[in-house]
Amino acid sequence: MKQIKDSIFLDGKSLTLSQVEAIAKGCPVKISPSTQNAIDASAQLVHQLAKSPKPIYGVNTGFGYFAREKIAPDEIDALQVNLLKSHAAGFGEPLSLSETRLAMALRLNVLIKGNTGVRYQVCEALLQLIQAEIYPLIPQYGSVGASGDLAPLAHLALPLIGLGEVHYKDKRMSAKEALKLAKLKPLKLYAKEGLGLINGTQIMLAVGSLALIEAKKVLKKADRIAALTFEGLLGATDALNPLLHRARGQKGQMEIAKRMREELKDSSLWSQNFKRVKVQDSYSLRCVPQIHGPTQDALDYCTTIIERELNAATDNPLVFSEEGVILSGGNFHGQALALAFDFAAIAMSEISNVSERRLETLLNPHMSGLPAFLTPYEGTHSGYMASQYLSASLVNQNKLLANPACTDSIPGNVGVEDHVSMGMTSARKLRDLVRNVSTVLAIEMVVAAQAVDLRKRSQDLGKGTHQVYIALRKKVPVLIEDRIVSDDIQKALEVFQQL
Repeated sequence: MKQIKDSIFLDGKSLTLSQVEAIAKGCPVKISPSTQNAIDASAQLVHQLAKSPKPIYGVNTGFGYFAREKIAPDEIDALQVNLLKSHAAGFGEPLSLSETRLAMALRLNVLIKGNTGVRYQVCEALLQLIQAEIYPLIPQYGSVGASGDLAPLAHLALPLIGLGEVHYKDKRMSAKEALKLAKLKPLKLYAKEGLGLINGTQIMLAVGSLALIEAKKVLKKADRIAALTFEGLLGATDALNPLLHRARGQKGQMEIAKRMREELKDSSLWSQNFKRVKVQDSYSLRCVPQIHGPTQDALDYCTTIIERELNAATDNPLVFSEEGVILSGGNFHGQALALAFDFAAIAMSEISNVSERRLETLLNPHMSGLPAFLTPYEGTHSGYMASQYLSASLVNQNKLLANPACTDSIPGNVGVEDHVSMGMTSARKLRDLVRNVSTVLAIEMVVAAQAVDLRKRSQDLGKGTHQVYIALRKKVPVLIEDRIVSDDIQKALEVFQQL
């Protein structure tokens, strides 16, 4: 994992999406000194009220259905340990190290807000795991998105008390062994601290935030590749005229049109002497701003929701030390995130959908005016025929992944948790979908460059499209005779990641 020298100070209120990416990549984190007073005050209030006869959820009562059960004072601490063990019910491959590191930092950012009621020592212990790069093995499956990400967060919290498995020094081992090697001691939990560690949205937030960051990058690359296809298909530049887009006034559409014009700057397509093949192009080419633009608007909206959640108190109950109260509520519910991630998935699915249509246009001799499948030797060679099969299969999968998870609530806890968000499913779907979009766009890039070469236009490209073309051609030469197409696509994907 890449190490970055400058530290990010977590204070529970100012974390940004750009910092999230840096943390996931290895940027060191520290706790802002300004947070300790609030943390101590809320922990002290929990300590006082835990002994009172008044039932306080998760402090001196059981959890969920068992909230009706009063817990004896001498069992309150054991209750917290039992909660972590019983809720560590995940399954599947563990989250990536980047996702895990980020989830730990996000949970820490919640704890230090001073609304959770844990002691400062708990915050320090979680920070020590991050700094020592002791990463819990957190299974992909088990969260229903309310009460937050209980199961995966339980797996995240177990190593603090010396339980569970971790990734440490490039090995999978028990948390107990890792703590011993790192000269760290297991933490003893007190009232509400187990619940404070696992009641929140930080797993879906970590996975979904990184997917959203990647989606925003992929969308910008999609604009560049669409511009290269514009070159390969001799697109009609009138469709990019700013008058058209200002007349509609949609922000994303106007920005994408501007970006396309910048990519095509100095292209021969703008020349008044250029002989047009068509008056109008197919929608997948002519309407790039109108299709890509709404996706940008959707991702911008999702960014707003996610950045709020980065600094949100998502526990239950919440501790308000200044007011002297502990309030039960539902800030753990992941509906805001589930809707945002599902929206982003729908929006990004359309990017792969329209990319495949541009690919088909490039390969179709009736649409492109070029040899079928862009092979110089029609019949004996198949060119890039099969690349469309791969694109179509990925687009098909994306259409399934774009179906919202948030509309499928499955009640749990004998009806107490009678509506859940399925936000973690939304986050995972978005992550997987965006990966597919990247491959679909890489395929389009390969075929668009082939069209440019068959038209002998490599010297007539725009400033931006020429850069994309040259970057690809350093890895993938022009196709003359048939070769293994998957090799071209894999190399193109490497180029795509560097655009």
